Amino acid sequence: MAGVAVIGDVGGHAGQLRRALAGLDGGVVIQVGDLVDRGPDSMGVLEVVAERLGPGWVQLVGNHEAQYLEGQEVFWPDPLPAEGVAVLREWWRDGRMRVAAAVTVGGEEFLLTHAGVTLAVWQELGEPGAAVEAAALLNERPEVIWRMGAHGRDPRTGPLWAESGAALHEPWMRYEGIVPFGQIHGHSTVVHFGDQRWTCDGRIRQRATADWRARHVRVRVNGRMFIGVDPGHGRTGAESWAPLVLDAD
Repeated sequence: MAGVAVIGDVGGHAGQLRRALAGLDGGVVIQVGDLVDRGPDSMGVLEVVAERLGPGWVQLVGNHEAQYLEGQEVFWPDPLPAEGVAVLREWWRDGRMRVAAAVTVGGEEFLLTHAGVTLAVWQELGEPGAAVEAAALLNERPEVIWRMGAHGRDPRTGPLWAESGAALHEPWMRYEGIVPFGQIHGHSTVVHFGDQRWTCDGRIRQRATADWRARHVRVRVNGRMFIGVDPGHGRTGAESWAPLVLDAD
């Protein structure tokens, strides 16, 4: 695979997405979900992605997209208009929006999902030994992907809702076996970027580094790297952030 740029949660900020894309030089884009809600122009974001969706763009589903899919419950107080919902459902039906992807960088495999695959979910999947295998299993859409848990902090929470720290990092850090691959995710983070404050416990903090300008967080998990790319745009957009650029093998 050519070079890969991973874009974190966009959250309805079409202008932020356009600026990020303008700074990229070819390669493949993987967007980790949560394209919509919060910001001022969710429909504009969908239009930007629709223009690019194809072999050079891998679109993952986030919990904010999932709520609009058939059979799911809408939780956002200012939901997408019907035409936006129709777009997301079409992407989901025809496979243009998926749950997971896998890349290899410098010989190390990474699984990409919206919120990360917890230890318990990995075990439920049958303990796949490779990121590409785990991605294939998740893209078959098992029931586990919808599992919300208690505010995402339950270690059994699925890959659309798991919270960084308590659900994702801590159980993997306590695991006595071999962590099979690294992970790249959005959805949540163990820092507050606005005031450069850590929000995790000592075990995670000792193993973590933050790129405050690009808004990436790396956590060493038993020989693997878990990378968070949620820039935390909120309603107003981040002052500075950047896609995570990988030289994929």
